[in-house]
Amino acid sequence: MARTQSPAGAASPPARARPVLVDAARHSPAHTSAVLILSAISATAAVALPGVLGVTLDRALGASDGLHRAVTLCALLIVVEVVSDALVAFLSGVTNARSTARIRRRGVAHLLNLEPRRAADHFTVGDLVTRLTSNAAEAGTAPVTVAAGAASLLTPLGGLVALALTDLWLAAAFLAGAPLLLLLLRTFTRSASDSVTRYQRVQAALASRLVEALGGARTIAAAGTAERERARVLAPLTELSAQGRRMWQVYGRAVAGSGILVPMLIALVVAVGGIRLVAGDLSVGQLLSATAYTSLAAGLGAVTGQLNALLRSRSAARRTAELLAVPATRHGSTPLPASGLGQVELRSVTVVRNGALVLRDVDLTIPGGAVLAVVGRSGSGKSTLAAVIGRLTDPDTGEVRLDGVPLAEADPDQLRREVGYAFERPVLFGDTVGAAIGFGPAELTVRQIEDAARAAGAHAFVERLPGRYAAPVAGVPLSGGELQRLGLARAFAHAGRLLILDDATSSLDSVTELHVGRALVSDVRAGTRVLIAHRVSTAARADLVAWVEDGRIRAVGPHPTLWENAEYRAIFADPDGSADRGPGKGPGS
Repeated sequence: MARTQSPAGAASPPARARPVLVDAARHSPAHTSAVLILSAISATAAVALPGVLGVTLDRALGASDGLHRAVTLCALLIVVEVVSDALVAFLSGVTNARSTARIRRRGVAHLLNLEPRRAADHFTVGDLVTRLTSNAAEAGTAPVTVAAGAASLLTPLGGLVALALTDLWLAAAFLAGAPLLLLLLRTFTRSASDSVTRYQRVQAALASRLVEALGGARTIAAAGTAERERARVLAPLTELSAQGRRMWQVYGRAVAGSGILVPMLIALVVAVGGIRLVAGDLSVGQLLSATAYTSLAAGLGAVTGQLNALLRSRSAARRTAELLAVPATRHGSTPLPASGLGQVELRSVTVVRNGALVLRDVDLTIPGGAVLAVVGRSGSGKSTLAAVIGRLTDPDTGEVRLDGVPLAEADPDQLRREVGYAFERPVLFGDTVGAAIGFGPAELTVRQIEDAARAAGAHAFVERLPGRYAAPVAGVPLSGGELQRLGLARAFAHAGRLLILDDATSSLDSVTELHVGRALVSDVRAGTRVLIAHRVSTAARADLVAWVEDGRIRAVGPHPTLWENAEYRAIFADPDGSADRGPGKGPGS
């Protein structure tokens, strides 16, 4: 089974949320600015309305001139506030979508630019999916949240200023309780930030376990452990529920606190205002305005809501930034020589994984146009060597050259056109079988796709499929050998000067493997071939064999020469000790 504990969080590099949020904001500056301006207009109208209502009431009670203009102004302010809020809602949706798309594009592009092993070293698949979906969506709301939040501050500040302009004694009465409001806000910020971070991490752990279970569904069914696995996958729900309740409790306490404190402040201001009204220092309209201004100045609910959204966005952006902080593969721009035949040179190549040496000071030269078989026991470093040769991973020390050009300095687009891979368990991309074979750096014709399928021994079974090459990949039941043949066809279709088959014929029968071996020589573009081999027949047909043992190259030479060594022959031995010669194979074949 796959691992049960996600490295998310603990294994992630330290990162800051700000660069992600700033980049998202810069992606939609006009929309974000419009949200800020319209929110500010709405807040200004909200602050101005109580004062105009107070004046309107005084003029109505006093039967003074200008009542009609005051009523009209009240209606205008209400219309401005409603229209501004509607436009903010529309632009917020657009901006959130654009910002989320920007964060996801950056995350996916960076992920695909990493060495294949690097992402797996830091994150599980489920954790990556969470970071690029729900976390990116929450982080994408940050620009709008900041803009709307900044504008929302105008409402309490404007209410406080307007209250002071109405009457200083009323403002003083309000300020007497303001420290309690600030304390409530500070407590909410601290508690909410921690609970949001924990909640998002548990979400990622739950997603990781679910993906692992889906990937091992057949094993779970065969083992009869469905109930046990269900319990394991859902185990984080307890903590997720606890953190979710904690978030709502924190938010609820803040709202409840403001729900108690705000009416008390309003009552205090109204009491002082009543005394000032009796004394003749305030009019009825001014007291009405002061009451409304107090509600605006104490409007902690709106600020708390914006702050809560911002905390979630910042926490989510930090998780996205952790992905972006993983060092990407660096590329050069040096072109490969046009006349190159695919000569590969490894110079003192060392690769370390989790503190262990996988390859140790490997020196190897593969002549251009040669077929090299790489053999060795399981765990000897063969697949890592194949990854280094084609730059799917970089060595920790040493250098790899292709036709004299260091791979780290080569133009990446040309390198991918000239270096092809086929794997033991290929993954098919594309809607149809033909598209899956044609998937690669260059567009292919139907003839090229069919020729590649013939070379890989796949054409015959593809012709029997409903729709043939137009058959949908998702609806085609493929055996392990058929899947490998399609993977080989894809590699053959895009073969460059260097083609690497990483145990890509392990599921083929001997006849098909022989056909593929001959096609490599006669039907596929000429170039260097590196074959990770487990069968003696594959090694016997190669020009040279590199014998890998404990991360070192023990010997390089023709198969008949190496076959004289009993330890070399033991690599291909069956569990009972007999050599796997294959049909008609043996030393010198």
